[in-house]
This record gives sequence, structure tokens and C-alpha cells, in this order.
Amino acid sequence: MERGNFVDYIRIYAKSGKGGAGSAHFMRTKYNPEAGPDGGDGGRGGHIILKGNSQLWTLLHLRWYKNVVAEDGGNGRDNNSTGKNGEDIIIEVPLGTQAFDEETGDMEAEILHDGEEVIWIPGGQGGRGNSFFKSATNQAPDYAQPGMPSIEGWKVLELKILADVGLVGFPNAGKSTLLSTITAAKPKIADYAFTTLTPNLGMVPYRNDRSFAIADLPGIIEGAHEGKGLGHRFLRHIERNSVLLFLIPADSQDHKKDFEVLMNELEQYNPELLDKQFLLAISKSDMLDDELKEAIAKELPDNVPHVFISSVTQQGLSELKDMLWQALNNNTEK
Repeated sequence: MERGNFVDYIRIYAKSGKGGAGSAHFMRTKYNPEAGPDGGDGGRGGHIILKGNSQLWTLLHLRWYKNVVAEDGGNGRDNNSTGKNGEDIIIEVPLGTQAFDEETGDMEAEILHDGEEVIWIPGGQGGRGNSFFKSATNQAPDYAQPGMPSIEGWKVLELKILADVGLVGFPNAGKSTLLSTITAAKPKIADYAFTTLTPNLGMVPYRNDRSFAIADLPGIIEGAHEGKGLGHRFLRHIERNSVLLFLIPADSQDHKKDFEVLMNELEQYNPELLDKQFLLAISKSDMLDDELKEAIAKELPDNVPHVFISSVTQQGLSELKDMLWQALNNNTEK
């Protein structure tokens, strides 16, 4: 799962810093051997912090970052001196990263914005020194608090890429070719199944210097929700997309059935995906005449807008961009 340049899943052992102990010191001077308690508080243990970086799009830089251990807080000292706080560890991650506890499966943090910082694993609080407990009725406390313990365990960082539009289709549906045509992205393209083994992201230029992000995702096969093919590794990425663009090639034997299979895989994986905005494009349409287009159109679902496109001849691409932009704007307004 962590091979190649696109890494979307990392398992690490993380440990925050423990808090420093408070001091139970008593001041003694030449002229006042019983000047009273002056023990300072312990310092806080170091946090482990996640920070969003829009220049990153993979967890590759963390591949060998297997043990993350923050610094412990310093102990309190005499003369009411507070111990040094442990140094925090900041882990930069791409936008769309989620952090989980491996044992419980609970999501502990999520990064969605550039520069956003979240304390993922807090350091232990420093203990109070004995001067904190001094009062009129307790003038010589001879005790102090220990620091709070660190938090440690096996954690998981998982990336779900952020894109406005996700391309959904079987292998060789023409997703990579479409991406290379309407964006500056250059995905690997070939005439065999599963050319795309990792997501590719590109920016689609639109009118008046506007743009939107589109992701070419690895092709679905029937049974993907059960882990067949690229399985869950692909399906989790489309959870982030506002609009899903289904691509079905013109030379498909049954366009309606292909669409139903794709929809079923989404529903079996996560029924909430069916609440997204769907669009349908029939790719490789340069091989169709008007009569065949009309016949195919009758097979397609009435409630899903469709368009016939060809990345080779540029047919229908302007209309496709208009449909995508309108769908994205409708989602924003809701």
C-alpha cells in the first residue's frame, strides 16, 4: 500500500512528551533558613501537531517517518522557576488528511485548509510545584505534583484527496485521456486495464480566469467494494468530491448496465455517496453517428445529465465544462 510515489496511507508510532514534575523545594538563605516553599511548576510535554500544506499531495515524505516522539517537559526548579516546555513536533500533511487511532478506529484529527494546525496528540501537563499550594493555613507544603503522562500508540494517517470533480468509470473508459486533454496533467495512458494505479489531479481552466480541480481515479471493477481490484483504496478518495462524473465508453456493450454496476459499487461502499451530484459522459463518441447517439441516449437514466464527448476530436468538451461548472455552483449554493 505504501509503494510508489503516491502514498495515501501511513502507519506510525506516535508519543507525545510527558509533563515535567513540579519541584518541592524550600528556600533557605543566610539570614532566613526557613524562607518557605519556592518550588516551580513542571513544563508541558511536547505536542504532536498536524499542519496542512497545499503544496503536498501525497504522504510520501512520511514513508520512513515511523516513530514520532516529542520531547518531555522539564522539571520545575527552585526560586519558582518553571520547567522548560517540551519541543513540539509539527508534521506537515496534504489537505484532506485524516488521523486515526489504530486500535479504536476513531478519527482524531482532520486537515482541510492550508496552514491549518491541529494538536493531534497533546503533551502531558506539567505538575504544580509546592509554592502553588502555599496558603495561610498551609505555609510549608512539602509536596508537589508529578507531570501528566504522555499519550502514545500506533496511529494511522490516511489521505482522501480533495478535488471538486471525481472521474468514475471502468478501466479504459478514457478518464486519463480526458484529464490530459482538459488540464495540464500528464497521466500515464495505455490500452490495457488499470493504466491508472494512483489518483491524478489537474486544474481545469474555465471562463473568466476561473478554474476547478478534477481527479482521475483508478478504475472501478465489479466487486470493488469488497476489495477486488484496487478496492477501498480507490473508493475512499471519491468521498471528498463534490461532483462525480461517470465515464462510459461509446463502445460499451451495455451502457445502462455499466452505469448501474458503477452506482452499485458506490452504494455498497458508502450509501451517502448517492447523495452527490452525478453527471454522465459517453467517451470516445467520435465513433458514433447521430442515430447511434440517439439510441444510446434512450438507455441512459433520465435523472442524470449526460453529454457525448471525444477527447481526441474535442467534441463536447466545452459543453462538459459548462455542465461541471454549473453543478459545482449548484452544490455551493445549497
